Amino acid sequence: MNRSTQLQQLREDLTWDMVIIGGGATGLGTAVDAASRGYKTLLIEQYDFGKGTSSRSTKLVHGGVRYLEHGNIKLVKEALRERGWLLKNAPHLTSVQPFVIPVRKWWQKWYYGIGLRLYDLLSGKLSLGQTKLLSAKETIALLPALNPEKIKGGILYYDGQFDDSRLCIDLAATAVLHGATILNYCTVTGLIKEKKKIKGLTVQLVKEGETLEIKARSVVNATGVFTDAILKMDDPAATNMVDPSQGVHLVVDANHFPGTHALMIPKTDDKRVLFAVPWHDKVVIGTTDTPVDEITAEPLVLEEEVDYILEHINRYVSPQIHREVIKSVFAGLRPLVRSKEGTSTALLSRDHTIVVSASGLVTITGGKWTTYRKMAQDAVDNAVFISKLDKRLCITKDLPIGDPLSVQQKKEKMVQEDPGLAAPLYPGCAYRFVDIAYAVRHEMAITVEDVLARRTRLLFLDAHAALDCLEKVVVFMQRELNESEAWVIQQKNDFTELAEGYL
Repeated sequence: MNRSTQLQQLREDLTWDMVIIGGGATGLGTAVDAASRGYKTLLIEQYDFGKGTSSRSTKLVHGGVRYLEHGNIKLVKEALRERGWLLKNAPHLTSVQPFVIPVRKWWQKWYYGIGLRLYDLLSGKLSLGQTKLLSAKETIALLPALNPEKIKGGILYYDGQFDDSRLCIDLAATAVLHGATILNYCTVTGLIKEKKKIKGLTVQLVKEGETLEIKARSVVNATGVFTDAILKMDDPAATNMVDPSQGVHLVVDANHFPGTHALMIPKTDDKRVLFAVPWHDKVVIGTTDTPVDEITAEPLVLEEEVDYILEHINRYVSPQIHREVIKSVFAGLRPLVRSKEGTSTALLSRDHTIVVSASGLVTITGGKWTTYRKMAQDAVDNAVFISKLDKRLCITKDLPIGDPLSVQQKKEKMVQEDPGLAAPLYPGCAYRFVDIAYAVRHEMAITVEDVLARRTRLLFLDAHAALDCLEKVVVFMQRELNESEAWVIQQKNDFTELAEGYL
């Protein structure tokens, strides 16, 4: 997955069966689906792959326990099925995660226990483990950070966990493996129409400063929270589809929440679910649900959101978790499908929606990470139907994602050729300079943010550590990319400003 090769293909092949706008979970999944069916596929992303919502999740591959309470059995069953296929197709990036729900009243154990038994039944042969009712003593043993006062017991159940932005990169690599062309830092500047039907689009290569016209038999809008911007590019009178909602997560060291089991609090003050989940030797705590008016590439964490999470987690844990121990804090915007006026974003459906415009533009939005594959399948099916492409069967249910063995072998060869690449980014860090080199050479990373936020997860795990590595990483990348001193200065300024929002 070399950027120069992808650029060359984009410049040479100006006619495509399917052009996908958006390089997050849905867009990349759509590219994998379309390419693996044999369609000539192009994906373009205005920033980096997974830059937005898709790198800022709670890191869970789940069926949505709380949707059971809302009676959305169809969504839960579909998500559980997709969860099972994702764990099978990407075992190197996913794992089974045990969860515990602590209860403070005896009846809650049976109430939630029955619901979670139904959760197990709905997953069928793809079940990850059997739900179990726990005594107070068993609950504390599994979640030693819990304050034992008032705990009457708990429920043990199982869900999936993953590394979201790494899955984005492996989906991109899988799309390329099946013949797709993909490009980050490539912005759509206009749609080309004939007789009111989309026949192509103009794009600008941000880094190269080059504009191209591309012909397309079908165009898929998979831009998440930016959905409405593309809809209005197609039709200025189009009504908004998305009600964006902000979710914030805090990251702390594992000693503040020891053990291998995750905590799930099923109902907070605003009827959300709160999680504390072990992840990469840290713990991710979240999330919030704050309606937002302004959609930005880098949403800002609000002080009251941090207070909200700390207040709710501290109702359950002892000793208390305080602001000064937070290693990183990050915000993501959910592309929730617009509903009736006055509906809380916490209650909006996480199901996905597809709209086909009069111009033939296929827009897919809503949904969640777990169901990205089904969303992609539906998007491709609709694009094929509208553009009258040859109908071909979807094969992604059993399609392996990424090639971890090949990646590991390439990294080992790089280290053999240059032993200095084996050095960690800082003492005790799991990430090494070979990870940065590989990201630049084979994963289309061209900025410090690309490698410290998404190819590695350092910014999300420990923002101070990411800043401490900045000097070494930017100098290393300058050599790899043959960039100028002006580039170094710009990268330092950009990443420092970015990282301050995660502190």
